[in-house]
Amino acid sequence: MDLGTNGNGVNSDAQSDSQISHLALDIGGTLAKLVYFCGNKRLLKNDEVQSSVKAGGRSRTIIQGKLHFTKFETSKIDECIAFINRKQLGSHHPKDLDNDRIVVKATGGGAFKFAELFKEKLDFCLDKEDEMDCLVAGANFLLKAVDQEAFTYIGGQTEFVQINQDDLYPYLLVNIGSGVSMIKVDGNGKFERVSGTSLGGGTFWGLGKLLTKCNSFDELLELSHQGNNRVVDMLVGDIYGGIDYSKMGLSSTAIASSFGKTISTNKVLENYRTEDLARSLLRMISNNIGQLAYLTALRFGLKRIFFGGFFIRGHAYTMDTISVAVHYWSKGEAQAMFLRHEGFLGALGAFVNYNKQGHDNFILMQRVEKHKPELDGITTEEEDSEYASIDCSVYID
Repeated sequence: MDLGTNGNGVNSDAQSDSQISHLALDIGGTLAKLVYFCGNKRLLKNDEVQSSVKAGGRSRTIIQGKLHFTKFETSKIDECIAFINRKQLGSHHPKDLDNDRIVVKATGGGAFKFAELFKEKLDFCLDKEDEMDCLVAGANFLLKAVDQEAFTYIGGQTEFVQINQDDLYPYLLVNIGSGVSMIKVDGNGKFERVSGTSLGGGTFWGLGKLLTKCNSFDELLELSHQGNNRVVDMLVGDIYGGIDYSKMGLSSTAIASSFGKTISTNKVLENYRTEDLARSLLRMISNNIGQLAYLTALRFGLKRIFFGGFFIRGHAYTMDTISVAVHYWSKGEAQAMFLRHEGFLGALGAFVNYNKQGHDNFILMQRVEKHKPELDGITTEEEDSEYASIDCSVYID
């Protein structure tokens, strides 16, 4: 890609800041996630840059910029397409030699489902990448390249985890999307899906919508924040007269049966607050995932468990519930760790996979050496302010 001049022979250095916009997509059953790179400064060539670039056998230009993150509901995929079109994302991608369409990396089931739509609306040819490959590649990239990416959260306290790259593998990656996949990662490109469950984010949203009439996942999460699950959950104390079941190590506040209290009253659905129903549902799903994750880690002797996927959303109660479940079942020997960019693993993995594509004259990711993510000073109404953009560099032919 020639960054020096545009089609009219005019120097385009001044334009390169806003026009170097490459993207990758992860279109799931519930959400469509985008990762896109915008260059903000071109590195001047110097001996150090030239030597490192030429070490790969070719001379390449290095561009500094940021990786940005945003999402859309898959049911509103037209909004995603309009966003891409408005920002002219992908305009600098190469074109497929066979059909002259812009080539864009994509993963998830929607990459197949909406391929024709992207072709019709944007003239994109979606280059489909395997979903599990992308999840692992995205997680590995974040854990190796981005400082203060992984953290623990329990009892309201956040603590960032320093990742030792020499001792990263093996680990368990628990990706909570519409369903849940549990992946044992042994290295770059070395992984196995060892477990999973159909009770995931889609379950929470689906049942929550039926129970509360909420119109969005975020609305349901906010509603759960205001609820009290003890109104509908049967606790150990409800069974034992308000006391602990000490012999089994169960406190009186431990949940014996999610939604169990509803069977012993004459109330119907309309008699319960939607906030309490949402809280109970969130706790039920989160507890179940935390327990299954630990049991899977125990089966393979794994001490590190990383949770990703848009079910979490950085939601304090969700993270605390998962953390408590892992801590309880492991007797404190294992801990749940979360990722700041939890919902974008697949999209990041698809982006990183531009490294493996066979087209000439295209973008290649340069690994960010422990670069700390920083929040943008200003975010547009279309971008997610809660997801920090990542300062990084790319190099191109």
